[in-house]
Amino acid sequence: MMIIIRCRGRIPLTTTSTILRTFSTVVEESNVSSEIVSPPHKQSANEKRLYRRLSELGATGGTVAQTLNHYMREGNFVKKIELERCVRELRRYGKYQHALEVMEWMDKREINFSNTDFAVRLDLISKVHGVSEAEDFFNNLSPQLQNRNTYGALLNTYCKLKMADKALALFNVIDSKNFATSLAYNNIMTLYIGLEQPEKVPPLIEEMKKRKIHLSTFTYNIWMQSFSLLGDIEGVERVFDEIARDGKETCNWTTYSNLAGAYVKAGLIDKAESALKMLENEIKEMKHSSREAYHFLITFYSTLNNREQVHRVSSLLKSSFETTSNMSYRIILQALSKVNDLEGMKKWFEEWESNCSYYDTRVANVVISGYLRHNMVEEAELVFHGSVKRSSGPFVQTLVLFMKHYLARQQIDLAMKCLETATAQAEIGNWYPHSESIDVFLEYFEKEKDVAGAEKLYKILQKLKCVDDKVYSHLLQTYIAAGKTEPDMGQRIERDGIVVTTELGNMLKKVCCE
Repeated sequence: MMIIIRCRGRIPLTTTSTILRTFSTVVEESNVSSEIVSPPHKQSANEKRLYRRLSELGATGGTVAQTLNHYMREGNFVKKIELERCVRELRRYGKYQHALEVMEWMDKREINFSNTDFAVRLDLISKVHGVSEAEDFFNNLSPQLQNRNTYGALLNTYCKLKMADKALALFNVIDSKNFATSLAYNNIMTLYIGLEQPEKVPPLIEEMKKRKIHLSTFTYNIWMQSFSLLGDIEGVERVFDEIARDGKETCNWTTYSNLAGAYVKAGLIDKAESALKMLENEIKEMKHSSREAYHFLITFYSTLNNREQVHRVSSLLKSSFETTSNMSYRIILQALSKVNDLEGMKKWFEEWESNCSYYDTRVANVVISGYLRHNMVEEAELVFHGSVKRSSGPFVQTLVLFMKHYLARQQIDLAMKCLETATAQAEIGNWYPHSESIDVFLEYFEKEKDVAGAEKLYKILQKLKCVDDKVYSHLLQTYIAAGKTEPDMGQRIERDGIVVTTELGNMLKKVCCE
């Protein structure tokens, strides 16, 4: 399924389960941005230069404050609106830490913030530091600044994290203050979609209509998605017909992408292709070309396994902009991998390598993943070696790709080496191996009665601070299978703060006996 509201800087994926899992994350950017982001503009040369320096910090090192201070020492004058646009672009591409640091730099220089600036800052705090600090920030605002914008940003945070009780309670407060707009309703409807309760969306639409609250494009898109998730394609078409009656104001490329996604989910491929043609026509009529629109169009065609259209639209995307962004290359490479065009993937990747302003390992990872999916390990390793030469890393996600490949083929020693290297490079607390991968390791060691291997894995997981009762359960079962004991196991479990269940306690007695 390819239901799309609006995506800011994320790769659109192509399976129903993935879209459902990431729906709240995808749409919350649009929710927050819809009332606080200025329309597209033409950047000045200075602004482009400043944003390029900020966007490349992940590769070049340094801090936002150092970069901005150095930029000003060069004799450049920075306007507030230019900094706001840099924040917008950094958020758009998921660089939340750097976007927040720009706002903190502005605050230290006592640059006046608007109501929407405070809302953006709250949103960034929630992403970087968590909901508790976002709540503290909100509570410390003056009554005048606890307004529709900041209430909306906090509501968005609760909905994104599926904190239903807090979200609904805050929505009632917002309503009592007459702050309820389509944005607030959109957040609650997004929450219900994330909680897999799409049946609760249509009643909220009816409530909005009775209260004469404007239905935005985003609102219509969520409404369409709710019917799609309910398997009601006629409901989807009724919403689209209503949008068509309302005219152009509430109809844009996201409308057609949602319609196409609903048809794909329903298996109505001809209708889906017709919707994609309408989407492309909408792109052609736009005053400002949208990379995101092209991205989704390319991804849709890869979902339909239409290699020819993937190439055509990719070339169209490239010719429509002065430069082709790293994100665009990621989208194109992912699509080519999906339609099994490895030669085409290689060609586009080599083009990116020769033209990129900085080496984004995420682009290389798409290609590595594509090669590994076809068991082309040597080709994947060559790309990896090229990445190591051109980037300082870290390469945690690249190593995870190889680890999963080796695990799938029961090459445990190689997988373990990848995990060890990834652990050495990872920031503790910021990365954990997926539970499914851990299970493969643990089940293998238990089956092979390999206590040494299980203990080695335990130490890695302990370093990553992700040891739980399940890890101990497998570890104890490995000891039991191997007929070995460990008298200190009880103390280890206690040190790691694991609650000993009845099942765990029974195994512990067998392992701890002398």
